[in-house]
Amino acid sequence: MVKFVKLTTGETVIGTYNQERNGLEDVALIQVIPGSAGIQIAIVPYGFPFEEKISGFISMDKVVYEYSKVPEDLENKYYEAKSNIKISSSMPQNDVFSSSKKEDKVIDVESLFKK
Repeated sequence: MVKFVKLTTGETVIGTYNQERNGLEDVALIQVIPGSAGIQIAIVPYGFPFEEKISGFISMDKVVYEYSKVPEDLENKYYEAKSNIKISSSMPQNDVFSSSKKEDKVIDVESLFKK
């Protein structure tokens, strides 16, 4: 189960919940990037730039807020960033992830919350 949370440090992260250890594994940091095209987000390893792969563990006692729902696009992009495997069924025609560069892990945050 993937959880999308805010930590006591103020950082927003996403990770896979481990019930036995009561914490998040394979933690990725969500970075907000303002730009001329609007607000975008980047999914990077929590240990970036010292770790290049999504890994690590954060105990749930470090969480101050858990989002009630993980946006489907954000969850799919997390799995893509974690595995380097594209989830093509979830990608719209004009998706910014359609380029072949694997370091392009930026999505439009506004589109995640529009329904």
